Amino acid sequence: MISNKWAKLIKSLHLKKYRKAEQLFFVEGEKAVLEVLASGWPIRALFATQAFAQQHPQAVNAALMQTCSSDELVKVGTFSSNDAALAVVEIPHWPLFSASPASWTLVLDNINDPGNLGTIIRIADWYGIKHILCSPDTADCYNPKVIAAAKGSFLRVQLHYLPLAEALAHANMPVYGAYLGGDNVHQLKLETAGGYIVLGNEANGISSDVGQHVSRKITIPAFGDAESLNVGIAAAVICDNLRRLSH
Repeated sequence: MISNKWAKLIKSLHLKKYRKAEQLFFVEGEKAVLEVLASGWPIRALFATQAFAQQHPQAVNAALMQTCSSDELVKVGTFSSNDAALAVVEIPHWPLFSASPASWTLVLDNINDPGNLGTIIRIADWYGIKHILCSPDTADCYNPKVIAAAKGSFLRVQLHYLPLAEALAHANMPVYGAYLGGDNVHQLKLETAGGYIVLGNEANGISSDVGQHVSRKITIPAFGDAESLNVGIAAAVICDNLRRLSH
């Protein structure tokens, strides 16, 4: 069973202020829990069904795991069904961000939607981007919806929340900003094999204080009549083109 104490704690972790206070978040579902178990990240508690424990004996620390029913997992988590596991994990403390030469860094200016943020983390992982800079008002990367959408990629991509204008003011590589009007991303000639890729708010785009540090505006050319692209899709298209052009 999941004790009342743990149930109360896990439910509190749905909210950012309690995740921050406790320095904990949770991961749910078979694949994501197995990834976090294999990662070596410190796990405070593991709740799993008997079936999960029997299927993955090598992944489960018997002293850490507490068996429970799938109904209990659903009650404390966010999934509508979960017949596997839920892990309570310690939030890591990354070193201060420092850009590496010839590397790409994503910069997120007030990305509000947790699903979009999780998707962008997954895209960064796919394209080998190790760091994402986030404005303080960007969605919390340990929000359960972000963790679910990131599909384990949150383990390999470091997110740094900081004032973006200040960080980009000291950039020593090109700063590319995604705008509706800019240079065609399919035809860019890159100055260097790396830089910053700035993506703006879903409704309002890149803010003016961040935009003043963009050294080159880029755009994904449209061939139809859609008003705009989802920011996650835009991130994928831009990352794909810049990765291709820099190799």
